[in-house]
Amino acid sequence: LVQKWVLREISNFEYLMQLNTIAGRTYNDLSQYPVFPWILRDYVSETLDLSNPDVFRDLSKPIGVANERHAKDVKENFEDPTGMIDKFHYGTHYSNAAGVMHYLIRTEPFTTLHIQLQSGRFDCSDRQFHSVPAAWQARMENPVDVKELIPEFFYFPEFLENQNGFDLGCLQMSNDKVSDVVLPRWARSREDFIYQHRKALESEYVSAHLHEWIDLIFGYKQRGPAAVEALNVFYYCTYEGELQDPGRAQPRVSVCPSPSSSSSPGAVDLDAIADETQRKALEGIISNFGQTPCQL
Repeated sequence: LVQKWVLREISNFEYLMQLNTIAGRTYNDLSQYPVFPWILRDYVSETLDLSNPDVFRDLSKPIGVANERHAKDVKENFEDPTGMIDKFHYGTHYSNAAGVMHYLIRTEPFTTLHIQLQSGRFDCSDRQFHSVPAAWQARMENPVDVKELIPEFFYFPEFLENQNGFDLGCLQMSNDKVSDVVLPRWARSREDFIYQHRKALESEYVSAHLHEWIDLIFGYKQRGPAAVEALNVFYYCTYEGELQDPGRAQPRVSVCPSPSSSSSPGAVDLDAIADETQRKALEGIISNFGQTPCQL
């Protein structure tokens, strides 16, 4: 697969989808939904110049430090607040069930799932996915918001349209009604956004740097000393099997994503936990925090 990608026999999109599948990601599990990178940082220009490296995000850095100003704070926050678990940089995850519903709120069955998650109503309008430029700006301003993208951003224009006419409320500051997703200025339509965004994914710049992001999500910078150095360590329960804290002599045990994880060395077998309350709590953590893909 790597060889096919290197020889450009398959596209960047196909390569990422294959890696997601091999690493246990699937459309059938919201807590292990396929994850794709933010690849652009220019959402304000009238035209998108893919020959200009400045329009692209630095793919060698986690989304939490895509804004370099956040790196110092993230590094200083690398700690275990309780003294009982492994240290981490981020208490939230770049991919989880709530994040998938956030992006797909206008499309069933994700609309209904979102409403169920929010106790029978839509979330506050300002927290909804209402604008692509605003979503990127949130990543730049808030190191706690570390959501990456989903594959739909590269092929599915319908998720950007409020085709069902859902009442998503109004934004507090502007009082603008939330309906279709606001697009970057360089996109003439939803279809044009998908076309240009997919074109950006297959560009020379991304082709030359995509492996750096893959290292963070699927590869050697996912855990261990390389992850610490890359500011890429997440809450310990998001990792499958054993997670070695560089500061500890012995590996810590975290929850394996698979409910029947007894075959995974060092993982917690949820089925073996007799206390139903404890088991439900662990399942809730896995579902809400998201899961790091299997390391490839």
